[in-house]
Amino acid sequence: MGLFSELRLAVPWGHIAAKAWGSLQGPPVLCLHGWLDNANSFDRLIPLLPQDFYYVAMDFGGHGLSSHYSPGLPYYYQDFVNEIRRVAAALKWNRFSLMGHSFGGTVGGMFSCIFPEMVDKLILLDASPFVLDTNETEHLLTYRRRAIEHILQLEASEKPSKVVSPEEMLQGFLKNNPHVGEECGKLLLQRGTSQVATGLLLNRDRRITLPEHCFEFISRELFVHSIRKLQARVLLIKALQGYYDVRRVNDDNREPMLFMTGILKSILKERYQFVEFPGNHYIHMNAPHHVAPIISTFLKS
Repeated sequence: MGLFSELRLAVPWGHIAAKAWGSLQGPPVLCLHGWLDNANSFDRLIPLLPQDFYYVAMDFGGHGLSSHYSPGLPYYYQDFVNEIRRVAAALKWNRFSLMGHSFGGTVGGMFSCIFPEMVDKLILLDASPFVLDTNETEHLLTYRRRAIEHILQLEASEKPSKVVSPEEMLQGFLKNNPHVGEECGKLLLQRGTSQVATGLLLNRDRRITLPEHCFEFISRELFVHSIRKLQARVLLIKALQGYYDVRRVNDDNREPMLFMTGILKSILKERYQFVEFPGNHYIHMNAPHHVAPIISTFLKS
């Protein structure tokens, strides 16, 4: 399972890059990385999981080695949901499991409710299946405005992407991602950067800004309605020192997460499993041996 192959799946704006492990004949599992991360997010976890499954970790558009969206277009939440459907079509998968970390879990959650007949199991790694608008209603129009203005500013500036030394790139990355250890930071940058003559260049699209500019916040009423559509079995792994809100300023408020887990339990009943582990937001990278046994059992059950 240390071996993997690279995939390039054609889409109208270019390609979606992915890496695959395991047996082509095995039950398929699509792995979805977090905001601004890439498919290397699963490098340390997947080798610890059952080897008779077929794991594909994709780079979302504008991330990792995947093509950037066409000029002038923003990145919206449902575009990433759309990418899952395109990947499933390219791989000729009618039914599969989803494993998503953070933003990837949220995108996977929406996909599982829109295409419930396609998803067998949904594994959420320090993620919620949707983002509630509990603290956000007054900000939503501001986010939309900022997202549009950001793209116009980038187009007007035409400044080239910044090239920095490998060490400067790593230190900057770790400063912006305090939950990522140095070893895991290097792993994500391995796929998230390109080597040029004078240093390293970030691969990701500069149009992707803060996650709240692209997230789709939903009401509690719509959340309940959506979860009722779910056919998948759900495993939610919560890191005790992880995040509880998209905007870190609201991170002390755990009530929305308690509401979500309560609804999942009451609607899904025996199809829902909730486990908490000591660790931070990147528990699947920093301590994969902690979460691998419970994921393995869940996949095989």
